[in-house]
Amino acid sequence: MTPTEPVAPTGHRNADSQPGVDLGEDPLALDRQVCFALSVASRSVIALYRPLLEPLNLTHPQYLVMLALWESDPRSVKDLSHTVQAEPATLSPLLKRLESVGYLTRSRSSGDERLVTVSLTPAGRELRAEAEKIPQRIVERLGMPLEDLESLNTALREVMAAAQRAKTGS
Repeated sequence: MTPTEPVAPTGHRNADSQPGVDLGEDPLALDRQVCFALSVASRSVIALYRPLLEPLNLTHPQYLVMLALWESDPRSVKDLSHTVQAEPATLSPLLKRLESVGYLTRSRSSGDERLVTVSLTPAGRELRAEAEKIPQRIVERLGMPLEDLESLNTALREVMAAAQRAKTGS
């Protein structure tokens, strides 16, 4: 070990650490892992959505697709995939199910058979009125100040952007 290598207080070598970053006494402590906190928080919050989405005949991933379509309709599968950050292969069965319950239609472009457009049906558009109640109910169920949830959302978007930059190396 050279004198310039970062060292955790316990003497653990942190070869990938930024100089001056103190990872604490145990950098592998479960309760200090961002991945663990994100994973448990995600599962816990999504579980709160389930009973609210069931009467709408939606799963959480389907709800995300509907949110994207309520923002902009129609959309290509490629655009929808980018917006909800899911692979087209993952979206396909989701879209098929939403089509089978009558919330959307899928159609191939006559000019390009590879292009599939997703459009809301009247029933899919009407569902929005019921779905508009969900965010308020989630805030109530969490019992946290709206400002804290908005700050968390901002911080999570920053984490998402940082992870994307790290993934692409930019």
